[in-house]
Amino acid sequence: MIFRAVEDTDLIQQAARGNVESFNLLVSRWEKRVYNYLLRITGNREDALDLAQDVFLKAYQNLRKLDDAGRFAPWLYRIAHNEAYSLFRKHKPETAVDNLEPEATGAGIAVGGRSVFPIELSLAVASALDRLSPDQREAVVLKIYQGFKFEEMAEILECPVSTVKSRLYTALDLLKADLAPISARGVS
Repeated sequence: MIFRAVEDTDLIQQAARGNVESFNLLVSRWEKRVYNYLLRITGNREDALDLAQDVFLKAYQNLRKLDDAGRFAPWLYRIAHNEAYSLFRKHKPETAVDNLEPEATGAGIAVGGRSVFPIELSLAVASALDRLSPDQREAVVLKIYQGFKFEEMAEILECPVSTVKSRLYTALDLLKADLAPISARGVS
């Protein structure tokens, strides 16, 4: 992981000096993560694809403004956050989120002593995420799905760490309450 960060740092420095191939390598390393983040935030595949392209275009155009190459991930996700919320302001976000292509293996997993199929569990989680406020959903996505630290999340969301923690813990409590009936009865 450390070696990968060093490689990214070198690529960022080379790309900032105009090396397009270095930037293309960065895009290939980060595009799936940024797309998945945008998909979970917007709930729309086409919007997420369009926004991801915009994010990388803006990142390329502004890469020289990045002061610390080690802060590339929070900087990139801040651009993604801004692009998503610009889209929300333009279109007034719909409350329903498309299903997120849950993986169906055919094998069940045990939840609360009963067998729950992965697709059913994925649908229940996606539905529960839909019921969160956009700020709460984004906190969950950044922490749980993207693995950011609280300080990085605060940088991305441009708010205090205490606000990030409050949003996340409130969201997790809501998800726990929303998904508890599933573990108690299983998915029917």
